[in-house]
Formats: sequence, C-alpha cells, structure tokens
Amino acid sequence: MSGEVGARMAKIVLFGATGYTGRLTAAALKARGAQTVLAARNKATLAALADELGGAETAVADVSDPASVRALLSRGDVLISTVGPFLRYGQPALDAALDAGAHYLDSTGEGPFIRGVFDRDEQARDAGVGLLSAFGFDFVPGNLAAGLALDNAPDAVRAEVCYGVVNPGTSGGTQASIAGMLFEGGFALRDGHLRPANLGARVRNFEIDGKSRTAASLPGSEHLTLVRSYPQLRDVDVYMSAAPNAARGLQFGARLTGLAGKVGVLKKAGNAVVSRAVRGSTGGPSPEQRARASSWVVAEAVDAGGNVVATSTLSGVDPYDFTAAMLAWGADTTLAGGLRTTGALGPVEAFGLPELTAGAAEAGLKQA
Repeated sequence: MSGEVGARMAKIVLFGATGYTGRLTAAALKARGAQTVLAARNKATLAALADELGGAETAVADVSDPASVRALLSRGDVLISTVGPFLRYGQPALDAALDAGAHYLDSTGEGPFIRGVFDRDEQARDAGVGLLSAFGFDFVPGNLAAGLALDNAPDAVRAEVCYGVVNPGTSGGTQASIAGMLFEGGFALRDGHLRPANLGARVRNFEIDGKSRTAASLPGSEHLTLVRSYPQLRDVDVYMSAAPNAARGLQFGARLTGLAGKVGVLKKAGNAVVSRAVRGSTGGPSPEQRARASSWVVAEAVDAGGNVVATSTLSGVDPYDFTAAMLAWGADTTLAGGLRTTGALGPVEAFGLPELTAGAAEAGLKQA
C-alpha cells in the first residue's frame, strides 16, 4: 500500500504525542519530513508542541473516550501509540486501528500486552493491516540481533537474547509499565509453545566485551515473533542485564508477585497500590542524560547439542532516542508500502532482515 488511499492521502497519527516518548517521536517524525497528526488529550499542550515543531495538525483524543480515538483514523492510515502503561491504557488505540483498517505501531515493553496484540493476528489479516507491537528498544534490537545470528545458523533450535543499557535513565512511563507487569503472568517459548514463565525466572551471565554480565529473563516479543521467521526454533529466552543482586532480587520478588497475581483480590489490591505509587507522566532523561547513555544487545543461536553456533552483537544509542527514531522509521516505511505482509508481525517478518538492519542503523543501532 502506498500513502494514497483512493482519492485520499493516508496519514500518520501519533497518539500520546505530548508524553515523554511521544514528544521524542514527534521530533523524529519531523526530522524525517513525515506529515503527522499529533493527538493527545490536552488541546493547549498539543498546540504548544505543534508550535515547537514549526507547525503540525493536531487532534484531541482520550482513552477514556474510545470514540475520540477511533475518530482519528481512516482506512490505510498508520497509528503510532505511545500511550502507556499499555496494560492500563493501550487497548483503545489497538481497537481503533483494527476497526478503521489502519496499521498500528506501539512503544510498549509490556509482555502481556504484546501477547494480547498477537492474539489478534487473524483479525489484523482480515483487515489487511499490520500490527507492530513493541517497535522500539523493547524489542526491535533483540529481534534483529537474533535474526542476524539465526540467518547464519540453520541448525539452531534455541535463541538467547540479552539487552543492556550503559548509564541508563528511566522515564515515569517506563517505571509505570514495569510496575504494571508485576502481577501479570509472563511467558517464554518452550519446546515450540508459549509457556508460563515468571519475570526473572532465569538468571545467567553473558560475555560482553570480555566482561561477564548478569541478566534476568523477561517476556519479550521475541518469544512470539522469531519462530514465525525461523520455524525450526523450539526455545527462546530474552534477558535484561542487571547487577547480580538486582537480578536475583527480581527473580525472588517476581515469584511472590506471581503467586499474588493468581489470587484476584490480591492482584487487584497490588495493582491499586502500584498505580498510586508510580505515576506515568513524570518526564524522563534530559537530552544531556540521553547523550551519555548507550545500549547493546547480543543474541546467541544454539543447536540441539547445546552448542552456540552463531552470535550477533549490536550497539547503539540511548533507548529512548532509538525508540523514537525506530517508530518514526517504521511508520514512514509502512505508509510508503514497505510492509511485506499483514497481521500481528515481528520486525523481521514485517520488513525483512536487510531492510530492518538498515532502518535500525538509521535509528542508531549497528552491528558491533
């Protein structure tokens, strides 16, 4: 599909434009020359952002009024949603895109929400649209690194992916997203099937630049996406690097919250406490802090005998800058007809490995 639908030009809509990630994404879209409708719930704040960017179309929409979100879209449009935490606020944008026949990208890192997007794969195919969830630092780099490794390892049956950030800063939205997952069930690909797996269920070390890095497992999009491009895979694990004590603490704490999450009244009470304690819209790292941060991801392809037969390492910029640039690239490429297929898609399946490699490099993530 090109950017033209009948006599109407399809458009990119950025929902959540005035939030921390939304503002960065709006600037990245502007830098690409992409004409974008900026959407959020506060008209005055939207107008100020549009002025900062040198002018842009704006529209008011709020997740508490799903009809206002649906009104943003027409068939063939591309919707970027940065409205999180996604388990709490993400559903209206996804529903609106599917109902309108619009392509959809989001910035979530919340495994349970990502899984919910993939549950709507058939609906997306019927609508002729692509759903690209977690299309930022969570979890494009791991998909790309794993794809590069697996392309050189046709006998691999397992993929192991680890993310790391140097000098990280954290936005209020990220903190709220992490907190919102505490009482939700995680998952991992085991023997070719998605199985329940607590956050931090596995802890292991990775060798990065000659140093041993401790990492704890988490539910990422790779569990859902990689097997679709590499059907020989039986197992996938995704990790985030952390200090050894933090990794073990996450493992222990997740066991407790996982048990509590299985009891309705405890889950409800826990989520209520978390939502009061952790507010999403509280800003994030400054430009100076982001300039000091960097990121890396390593992927290992493992054969049936447990041998690492291929590896791939990528290094890049601050995760927030990467997320904004990647969302802008993905939306712009989708609008131009760059999707290879429709449905709920992983990054490799959506664009192909060479194109994704080039797009990620443009966003600041390159092979080390």
